[in-house]
Amino acid sequence: MHFQGAFTALVTPFKNGSLDEEAYRAHVEWQIEQGIHGLVPCGTTGESATLSHAEHKRVIGICVDQVKGRVPVIAGAGSNNTAEAIELTRFAKDAKADGALLITPYYNKPTQRGLVAHFKAIAAEVSMPFIVYNVPGRTGTNVLPATLATMKASIPEVVGVKEATANLTQISEVMECCGPDFTLLSGDDFTVLPTLVIGGKGVISVVSNVAPKMMSQMCDAFFAGDLARARELHYALAPLCRAMFLETNPIPVKTALGMMGRLTPELRLPLVPLEEKNDACLRDILKKAGLV
Repeated sequence: MHFQGAFTALVTPFKNGSLDEEAYRAHVEWQIEQGIHGLVPCGTTGESATLSHAEHKRVIGICVDQVKGRVPVIAGAGSNNTAEAIELTRFAKDAKADGALLITPYYNKPTQRGLVAHFKAIAAEVSMPFIVYNVPGRTGTNVLPATLATMKASIPEVVGVKEATANLTQISEVMECCGPDFTLLSGDDFTVLPTLVIGGKGVISVVSNVAPKMMSQMCDAFFAGDLARARELHYALAPLCRAMFLETNPIPVKTALGMMGRLTPELRLPLVPLEEKNDACLRDILKKAGLV
């Protein structure tokens, strides 16, 4: 399976505390209509930390069913509990997802050897393409480029990484250590174009929930060799990217989709609605971008 281009880290719409299946299916459909290259249910943006296992599986199942093979689906299936990660990854495979996005164990803070052992244990039970999700800002653990190279060499399932360090030096070292056949995906909307320039394959994006066409067109322009157009879109997206992080993700992106009339912007505790001043700022940025 070829993972290239703009993949949206899908929000999970809720209504009165429950999954809003109708809004979720409509969101998936709109993403595909807008030219997105792939979809990622149950990532950080999908509030996976507050989904029950039954809901988690339901969200993946709905996404795969709605997509119907038109674009790849990389299902969030990670956990800080290796046994739980195996269970969720097995479900992702059974649901016919094309790959699994596996976060590095958070809170336990494993060593680099522990990280390798974690992914080996999952691969021993479930064989499918794995994208390692490296987001030290949320997990407290950084997967070093040399560790990714070890995983690539010893675990055939590890085909790539979602690098959410926003550290271009480290991102470059990942390419240096792992080579051009490793799928390097940006995990920060700010670093997509620089990541592509050094050999990255794309992005797992938050902002593409609200601007799927712009993000997918930026990737398309880059791969077509039109760097000027890619750069133009990079700067056009910049204010929106900043807006998505006015507060903790996915508070702003869900609020934005609510303003756009695409879903009810309901969050689960401990996430709370956007502060008033940030709400006004977000609306202003969306207006300037022609999205509301």
